[in-house]
Amino acid sequence: MKAVLSKEVGGPDTLVVEDLDSPTPDQGEVLIEVAACAINFPDSLIIKDMYQMKPPRPFSPGGEISGTVAALGEGVSGWQVGDRVIAGIGAGGLREQVVVPAARLFKVPEGIDLVQASALLMTYGTTIHGLKDRGDIKAGETVLVLGAAGGVGLSAVELAKAYGARVVAAVSTQEKGEVAKKAGADEIVIYPRAPFDKDQSKALAQQFKEAVGPNGADIVYDIVGGDYSEPALRAIAWEGRFLVIGFPAGIAKMPLNLTLLKSCDIRGVFWGAFTAREPEKNAANIAELFQLWQDGKIAPLISETYPLDKAHEAIAKLESRSAIGKLVVTM
Repeated sequence: MKAVLSKEVGGPDTLVVEDLDSPTPDQGEVLIEVAACAINFPDSLIIKDMYQMKPPRPFSPGGEISGTVAALGEGVSGWQVGDRVIAGIGAGGLREQVVVPAARLFKVPEGIDLVQASALLMTYGTTIHGLKDRGDIKAGETVLVLGAAGGVGLSAVELAKAYGARVVAAVSTQEKGEVAKKAGADEIVIYPRAPFDKDQSKALAQQFKEAVGPNGADIVYDIVGGDYSEPALRAIAWEGRFLVIGFPAGIAKMPLNLTLLKSCDIRGVFWGAFTAREPEKNAANIAELFQLWQDGKIAPLISETYPLDKAHEAIAKLESRSAIGKLVVTM
């Protein structure tokens, strides 16, 4: 089988494609014939040893796959060869076959394309946990989404709308704004590229305030971080919830006096740890996502697909923050 391998610390250009022996599932494991592997921001970090998980080299990046069950390890029940599945595996997905613990699999309902299904788990899984479990979202609330045209951002727009919220989508270009609008956003804010001086930060805060309205944003869904976070916090509502999802623009230093003035919360959203600590609750969330998909309320957007030998290009594009929706490598 072919596999994309990280054999040295570095960027996407250090990745190589090699032939490996097919793996064999051990007890409690399942062999998956991979159909597609969605690319996510951690893939650009893990190959540079900048992610919290550091697998021993050589390893394959790629933490989110779809495919079909090809073989069962000893003691596996509830699955059979030919089942269509998705799985979050942390790393190892950019290869034609991968062994996965059976407990990490989720069945893909009939009628849902496997390539498109590869784009569901990490983005929408993060967001349903963020908005419901950490954000306590309620119908009629206003949600401000930063980075609203990426995979996670679009999932936040769609899910917030599905839960009856008004959505303000903040993006870096008019093109991305149109994508967010198509996904259901009620209002668009186009922000400039950081870094910001004090006056620029205040101007962006004013943009956010005008877009969310006089009562402020009940939830800020911050996928971006850096200089964008404080202006968004300044636009939050009384007792609002500021959700920290990620920080590709850098880790923000927040003035905590604002949390006092707004009586608001800053809440972390660590979906990976949640899945390990509360697997049953996560499984219920994933089942809800598939139902929302079948009801036509969400639909993961894949803007580009790449063959396995071009996987480095997909990671580089995501790293440049120019991607819209999800980028997926197909086998």
